[in-house]
Amino acid sequence: MSILSGKKVLLGITGGIAAYKSAFLIRLFIKAGASVKVVMTESAKDFVTPLTLSTLSKNKVYSSFTDEEEENELWNNHVDLGLWADVMVIAPATANTLSKMASGASDNFLLATYLSAKCPVYFAPAMDLDMYKHPSTIATFETLKSFGNIMIAARHGELASGLVGEGRMAEPEEIVSFISKDILSKLPLKGKRVLITAGPTYEAIDPVRFIGNHSSGRMGYALAEKAANLGAEVFLISGPTHLTISHSYIKLVRVTSAEEMYNATHQVFNQVDIAILSAAVADYRPATIADKKIKKKMATMKIDLEPTQDILASLGRNKEKQFLVGFALETNNELENAKKKLSAKNLDAIVLNSLNDKGAGFGKTTNKVTFIDKNLNSIPFPLKSKTEVANDIFNEILNRLND
Repeated sequence: MSILSGKKVLLGITGGIAAYKSAFLIRLFIKAGASVKVVMTESAKDFVTPLTLSTLSKNKVYSSFTDEEEENELWNNHVDLGLWADVMVIAPATANTLSKMASGASDNFLLATYLSAKCPVYFAPAMDLDMYKHPSTIATFETLKSFGNIMIAARHGELASGLVGEGRMAEPEEIVSFISKDILSKLPLKGKRVLITAGPTYEAIDPVRFIGNHSSGRMGYALAEKAANLGAEVFLISGPTHLTISHSYIKLVRVTSAEEMYNATHQVFNQVDIAILSAAVADYRPATIADKKIKKKMATMKIDLEPTQDILASLGRNKEKQFLVGFALETNNELENAKKKLSAKNLDAIVLNSLNDKGAGFGKTTNKVTFIDKNLNSIPFPLKSKTEVANDIFNEILNRLND
C-alpha cells in the first residue's frame, strides 16, 4: 500500500501542453489509493477536456465559481475544496499561474482554491527553457518556496518549441514518487518500528473446542494502520479474527494461543521502539488438551486450568529503550486498577476502557478510553470510532516521545 492511500489529492491543471499528462497523473494517484478532485483553468481546457478528467477521477471537475449549465447557476465553493484536500498538486504549473500564485492574485477559480488550501502544495513547472531560466521566474520559484510550497523541478528534455533544455514537466511517475517520498520523509515515525498485538487468543480444550473471548481485534488493527500511516514499520501480531489488513509497512503475523503470541512478541520486541499490547490474551488455559473430541456426558465436566504467561509483564521486565503501552479493560474500580497495572508491569502508559461505558469494549466499532502515562497523568477521551481512538493514542505517545 502506498503512503498516498486514503489521501485526498486536489490536482490543479493550468494551460500548457503538458496538461495532457494530467490524465496519466490522475490514474497513478488513484492506483496509489488516493481520491482525486480536479481544478483547472479555462485555458487548460484547450489541452485536455473536463470530461476526460471527470471520467478518470470519478469526480466533478471545477473550473469556475458557478456552474453555468445548471439552471440556478450553483456556486462552487473554493474554500471547501481547499479544506478538503490533504495534498494540492499544480501540474502543469505555467509561468503565468506561478507568477499569480506568488503575487496573491486571484482572478480564477484555481487561484482562489490555492489561496484557501491549508494542506501542503506541490507545483511542477512546465515552460520553455528561456522562460524557466528568466530571473523573474527564478524569483517566483523562490517566493513560492518561501511560502512553504514545494517545487518539483522541471526536467531536461525536448520542449514544445522544438528546443531541448530545462522546462519539461516532470513525468507523472516522477511526480507521484516525489510526493510520496516527501510525505514519508516528514512523518513522525519514519525510521521507527512498532509492535502491536490485537484480537483474542484461543486456548484449546480439544480439537474442536476452545476457551476464548469476544475481542474483534478492531482496536489493534486501527492502531497498526495508524502507525504505518505515520511512517513506522509495523509488526502486527494478531489472534484469530476475520479482519484483514493490507499495507506495505505492516507485517501481519497470525497466532492462535497465548503461548504463540508470547513467542511471536518476544521474537521482535528487542527490534522495536514502541510496543502497544491491545490483544485480549487469555489469562488461563486448560492444563491438558484432549487429543480427541470430548464426548458429551450427562454428568458435569470439570476442566483444570493453569495460568498463561503474562506477555505484558514479561516485556515490562525486559524493556530497554522501548515505549511500552498496555490496555486495561475494567468493570469496577477502573482507574485504580489501571494505575496498579501500569506500575506493576513497568509500563510507560496504559489505555483504560470500561465495559460500563456504552459503546466501548469488545465487538464494537467505537471505544471510550482514558490514556494514563507513567506519571499518572490521565487524559480521558469521549466515545469515538476506533480509528479516531487510534489517532488519540498515537498523539499522546508522540507527545511523550518528543519530551
